Amino acid sequence: MRIARFRLPGEEPEFGIVELESDSGQYPETVAVISNDPLVGPVKYTGARYSLEAVRLLAPVIPRSKIIAFARNWREHAFEMGTVAPSVPMAFMKPNTSVIGPDEAIVKPHECERLHYEGELAVVIGRICRRVSVEQAEKVIFGYTCANDVTARDLQDTDEQWARAKGFDTFCPLGPWMVAHLTVAEADNLRIVTRVDDEVVQDGTTADMVHSIAEIVAFASGFATLLPGDVLLTGTPPGIGPLEPGQRVSVAIEGVGVLENPVVAEGSDG
Repeated sequence: MRIARFRLPGEEPEFGIVELESDSGQYPETVAVISNDPLVGPVKYTGARYSLEAVRLLAPVIPRSKIIAFARNWREHAFEMGTVAPSVPMAFMKPNTSVIGPDEAIVKPHECERLHYEGELAVVIGRICRRVSVEQAEKVIFGYTCANDVTARDLQDTDEQWARAKGFDTFCPLGPWMVAHLTVAEADNLRIVTRVDDEVVQDGTTADMVHSIAEIVAFASGFATLLPGDVLLTGTPPGIGPLEPGQRVSVAIEGVGVLENPVVAEGSDG
């Protein structure tokens, strides 16, 4: 099941179930409206249905409290950063104000000279939890979506901590929807491909992560109470590199979807 958050022109955001042509020939490329945010409570179909082309997809979730991201969770990425993968998960936070949705612009701020992409799988938490075991982690996961952990690399290199380098507005694109049908075992073996202007710049699989999804959930819940809608970013494959205004970046994850965003300079009309 693919759950989208969307808006019709001039209307308030709604939630719906995305029905792609490959699912059924009955409703090709549509979104069936549901009555409520599925992270809040029970939902039902309203009977309304729109073509995907008629709606604007939004970030499928706005984290209610936090985004916890994990650094250097791929050995090859740690190596390209001039370090080694940590034996204990290395967590940092991004503010929920950094979230944008599909086709919204990533803004390169004035303070940044080296803007980088980092395609990642995002885990969406579905229930309040604390100190979840690895074995119980699957029970607190609502679903998965594509993410781009956009980074001001020069500021990451100079600041003693990463709040600014990782936390600018627009630095956490999410989308195009959440998928709620994958098991943890399936999510631990998904191909991630990042493209900049159609050129493949990252190509990896979550099977190569140092710490598994269940281990990441257990670790995060060990120091912070996780709330429905909280997002965990699981780390990026090797191949990080620059983004410039005028380019488009996409993160494609098999079984999940494709998240695409343009890049603009701060203060531009784009």
